Amino acid sequence: MRMNHLATIVMACSLLITAGCAALPDTEFLTDRYVTQAARFESARGPLSVKQNAAIVAALKRGSGDLDMLDKQIALEQEIVGSPLVVGNKVTLLEDGPATYQAMFAAIRSARDHINIESYIIEDDEVGRQFADLLLERQAQGVQVNLIYDSVGALGTPRTYFDRLAQGGIAVLEFNPVNPLTVKNPWTLNHRDHRKLLVVDGRTAFIGGINISSVYSSGSAIGGSKGPVNPNTGWRDTDIQIDGPVVGEFQKLFMQTWETQQGKPLARMNYFPEVAPQGKDIVRAIGSTPDDPYSLIYLTLISAITNADKQVYIANAYFVPDPQLIKALIDAAARGVDVRLILPGFSDSAVVFHAGRSYYSELLEGGVKIYERRGALLHVKTAIIDDVWSCVGSSNLDWRSALDNDEINAVILGRDFAQQMKAAFARDIAASDAIELASWERRSLLLRFKELTARVWGRLL
Repeated sequence: MRMNHLATIVMACSLLITAGCAALPDTEFLTDRYVTQAARFESARGPLSVKQNAAIVAALKRGSGDLDMLDKQIALEQEIVGSPLVVGNKVTLLEDGPATYQAMFAAIRSARDHINIESYIIEDDEVGRQFADLLLERQAQGVQVNLIYDSVGALGTPRTYFDRLAQGGIAVLEFNPVNPLTVKNPWTLNHRDHRKLLVVDGRTAFIGGINISSVYSSGSAIGGSKGPVNPNTGWRDTDIQIDGPVVGEFQKLFMQTWETQQGKPLARMNYFPEVAPQGKDIVRAIGSTPDDPYSLIYLTLISAITNADKQVYIANAYFVPDPQLIKALIDAAARGVDVRLILPGFSDSAVVFHAGRSYYSELLEGGVKIYERRGALLHVKTAIIDDVWSCVGSSNLDWRSALDNDEINAVILGRDFAQQMKAAFARDIAASDAIELASWERRSLLLRFKELTARVWGRLL
């Protein structure tokens, strides 16, 4: 979900000041670094042995074919990101708002110790008030609730909404306040918290693209025809619920944000309990922030595309690619990888929509297949590679996600979950229009002008 018009104006002014201060990393080194180390995994009790690590990789390959991609990608990720691949998790795929909110509410009601919630947008609407009422209820019953919201993302939310939460005992933290008189760190308006994270009792986590807003109430099954956004348009999005020991890694990311934003000391709770294995999914938590030397999520995705042997299936809401991402996609297609992108057929940001379309000709000529989702506003941020590597999170394929935002993603290794992701991807393909190069080249001069104009603003989107 993009910001409202006032936020766009404020952000554009800030971007004009700060653009050029950051750059995407050079990814040429990726193909040479994987040979330096072997795969490493952790369980709830700590690092596994070399023999156990090798057995896990062998099992993954048996389930997905003898993929060279696994050796390369696992090693590259652990060098780039540093966070462990954790075994023993159960990952549940949640499609659209209704299913996600239902699962979140159930987890919140079951909380016994604490609830940590972080969201770019929290609106004072029906869904927002449902969250507020439930969080206040749990706080009143002794469950500590800690909440982080983004100042720009919540520009349209009245202060009274958050005041009510704070008066009820909830610890509330505003990320990088718009008002420079209230900031505790250097005033960096362009640095936004785009994460969507809910952690319950240190045992269950939710991440993905879904904000706290009633725009998700209908899901994608109910939506208008292809065209501009209207109140009756359904939103298509994806979240995941994770139960298991890797939740501690997501908890660390929440704590780091709270600390760097200089929030008041958190109440002493059992934030890092011992968590027994809950399933067979292998998960890596990845958090990116502009404070890092480079975007960890960006490099992870580029490396996964670079190492792909069979398929690269990506669905993403805001597509304004940089030259390295375009090259990675076209190079993959050139070596015989089936590269498919599902992108919005319409958007809540016309500038981003047309800027993304300005790259279609180059990608189509390079063998990349492009589909535009119809009937619902696509807000998904997912990737599936070689039937074994999946990624779900908050990061878009634009410059803002890579350079300016705090983002959070999960990488899941395993054939079973990848099959669920592929099934969801296939459903979206069925609800999409394929973009063919011949017909695309016949588009109107007006569309071409919109694309050219929007592309000029690409770095600022």
